[in-house]
Amino acid sequence: MAGQIVVVVDPASTGGCVAAEAATRGYSVIAAWGTEITLAERLHMPSDCKNIKFHAEVEELSTIRETADAVRAAAGGMRIVACIVGAETGVTLADHLSVELKVRTNGIFDGGDRRNKSVQQRAVKAEGLRAVREALGSTWDEVSDFVDQEPLPIVVKPVEGGGSYGVKLCGTRQEAKAHFNLLIDGQRKRSAGGAAVLCQEFLKGQEYVVDHVSCDGIHKCMMVWVYDKHPTNGAAFVYYGMIPVDSESEIAKMLIKYTQGVLDALKLFNGPSHGEVMMTSDGPCLVEMNCRSHGWDGAWVPLAKMLTGGYAQPAVALDSHVDVGAFAKIPVIYPSPLRAAGQNVMLVSFFSGTVRSTPGYDKMKLLPSFVALQTGVGIGSRVELTIDLFTAVGVLVLAHEEPSQLEADLSVVRRMEKDGLFTFDEALDFAEAEPSVDAISPSGTLRRSITDILSEASAGFLWRSKVVEKSNGSPRRLRAAVLSASIFVGLLAGKKMNRIPAAAASAVAAAVTFAL
Repeated sequence: MAGQIVVVVDPASTGGCVAAEAATRGYSVIAAWGTEITLAERLHMPSDCKNIKFHAEVEELSTIRETADAVRAAAGGMRIVACIVGAETGVTLADHLSVELKVRTNGIFDGGDRRNKSVQQRAVKAEGLRAVREALGSTWDEVSDFVDQEPLPIVVKPVEGGGSYGVKLCGTRQEAKAHFNLLIDGQRKRSAGGAAVLCQEFLKGQEYVVDHVSCDGIHKCMMVWVYDKHPTNGAAFVYYGMIPVDSESEIAKMLIKYTQGVLDALKLFNGPSHGEVMMTSDGPCLVEMNCRSHGWDGAWVPLAKMLTGGYAQPAVALDSHVDVGAFAKIPVIYPSPLRAAGQNVMLVSFFSGTVRSTPGYDKMKLLPSFVALQTGVGIGSRVELTIDLFTAVGVLVLAHEEPSQLEADLSVVRRMEKDGLFTFDEALDFAEAEPSVDAISPSGTLRRSITDILSEASAGFLWRSKVVEKSNGSPRRLRAAVLSASIFVGLLAGKKMNRIPAAAASAVAAAVTFAL
């Protein structure tokens, strides 16, 4: 709409899709950048959204009022009609800024910061919904009694963030304490306010994603997805894909009802949300609620449009703020049967090295069900063994009218991963690609877990083979963390070093995530 402003807070990851949708409709878009998002993370968005011409870019100032005044000044005489969250890092700022700008808002949650996972669990429990057993603390003494009483294994993770970053399943009390202290040290090194770590019960069951867009308390389910996760390369929770679930299935109905209860408990009445829910033996249980659009760099958006027959969360999120009439026309629940057979495939690397060529990518593009491939990996990129969402080597979208063709193509892709998607400059030392066994890097060094990496970073050391190169705005957070560290120490990409200064180590250990 000419003459009107849409503010997107941290328009990165799928937030870039929201900003691009607003620009396509004729709105002038102001990017409001919070203090938490790094320079590298600002480039972290879908390739077809990187050419957005922002009306202005505003940096968060010392107070919300000052930031709002800066946004108004950037808008000039144009009317500000919406302030929408983009990436995970912008959730809290978007809540406060939308209140100050007097546009549609979720307001300030009286139970605490909505983004805080412990705040979420307490709010859900207060409403009588199944919540995870947990203990939150900034010192080990605050959680030690819980760890002593809770059946092993337990989950230890940061209080904020997503994408499995920093999440560890600990099988012993000693392991839990070590990881707890590791995460706390990382937060304190970057002077994070309210540094805290969660220790939680290990939820047994199948994990699902439930995506909504809400407007004035009316929740519309965009899609239910089931995560495909497996132990891989020494890590417990590696994403292999995301598969849509029929909305008429009993499990989808249970998940949608439960998730809408969570949204009400958190007073998330406007805008997009991305809930992660475990279906346990005693029903659904919240893992975490991400108060923004589904992440994954928006790679899933083309598939979602195919599955629903034309709409997806980012566009509907914009409707919820600027076009209530259009929002009203969106179905309360996505259609059944789905309009296509498809899924999002996270590409897993069982080998590491410097990429010489990408024959796997070339073959994928010839598959009958190929829709899109999003990756930051190219010639000269440094590829690491996949241990989480951020070390995945791409998102492949497959869809076909024939489910059998989809399954056949997926089998081809999984076989290519184990054979190797790339050729490398280094001579490969091949390892058997078994889900629960550590793979081997070209140097012959056993793949180490994220705990090992963070431990070395906290101690001022960085494993040489973990120094990764910049790769066209790669979406992997670990890559962004190392790039941030390089700013402090003046490393060139690919430069071999065994030690880094404490400031750079802190940058690595303190990497925040966008998320799923």
